[in-house]
Amino acid sequence: MALLPKFSSFSSLNSQPTPNHRFRQPISSINCTTSRTSPFTEKHSSERYQRDQWVYQKPISCNNHTRTPLGDDSKREDDIALQLPELKKLVQVLKKKRESEGKCSEGKCVPGDVFLVGTGPGDPELLTVKAVRVIKSADLLLYDRLVSNDVLDLVGPNAKLLYVGKTAGYHSRTQEEIHELLLSFAEAGATVVRLKGGDPLVFGRGGEEMDFLQQQGIHVKVIPGITAASGIAAELGIPLTHRGIANSVRFLTGHSRKGGSDPLFVSEKAADPDSTLVVYMGLSTFPSLSQKLMHHGLSPYTPAVAVERGTTLQQRTVFAELKDLPEKIASTGLESPTLLIIGKVVELSPFWPIPTKQESSLIQA
Repeated sequence: MALLPKFSSFSSLNSQPTPNHRFRQPISSINCTTSRTSPFTEKHSSERYQRDQWVYQKPISCNNHTRTPLGDDSKREDDIALQLPELKKLVQVLKKKRESEGKCSEGKCVPGDVFLVGTGPGDPELLTVKAVRVIKSADLLLYDRLVSNDVLDLVGPNAKLLYVGKTAGYHSRTQEEIHELLLSFAEAGATVVRLKGGDPLVFGRGGEEMDFLQQQGIHVKVIPGITAASGIAAELGIPLTHRGIANSVRFLTGHSRKGGSDPLFVSEKAADPDSTLVVYMGLSTFPSLSQKLMHHGLSPYTPAVAVERGTTLQQRTVFAELKDLPEKIASTGLESPTLLIIGKVVELSPFWPIPTKQESSLIQA
């Protein structure tokens, strides 16, 4: 089985499981300082991760709030070690269940299905009907940082939840560990659901997970979700394409491979004035990105918008021309996840605060 050898180096550590009830302490949670130093930026993190059923750490008290220590690399490895007995137990339980159903022979089970499910940009009402059905029927769900509490509330009462989210500077699981977890439970015959914010195949590493599992003979089904670009643009009344204004749309990652403030290479095509540019994961690199776009010829007066936590009740929006947007983002204090939309179509939003040229002419007349 794939999971157990991978984490065998942790098997010598002892741990005692918590009582078998639905709510347990979070696998990793907020630091005792501010949300900016936390591996999880959601304001409701402490409530959400009580649904996570895998940690046996004793919580610590901070300002009358009970929280677990910050999940740095050593803590993350400890978490894996502490979870190992529970993971082994669950794999055995699933195998016995499949054996009783006649789906296992000589210790080998018919592999279960893995579903890569997109949960959309945040609003749970944007889930597809198929996604809801699969979420309710899963044996095990691995979920990301941007999957909302409302979505997790759809999970069946007997399913297990495992947090495998990532945020800048902190990964609760490496991508290789996520691959092995998915494989191990699928090999035990479980129905495994991998929940991802937005669409699993748009900057979600869903393609990597699908490729790995298919090479191991596991059947993978992808259930698409509304990607942030479409969901947030619709929320703001911005057409990503519009006849006579934008004849194409480009999705770009603003994430730096080295984790710095400089974005990935930006070509002249990304600065096309007749296209709409949507930047994912570009909050920290946007000051440099905006300069590169203008250097490649995009007008500094191009309409743009930055949207934090789009389509949720916590949504915050900053409209500005490209030259001014980095400063306005900094002064507003937007945090991740923030999506950026750049292009003349932004001016079509009913929320665009700057008068268009036509409006300006009418006012002057």
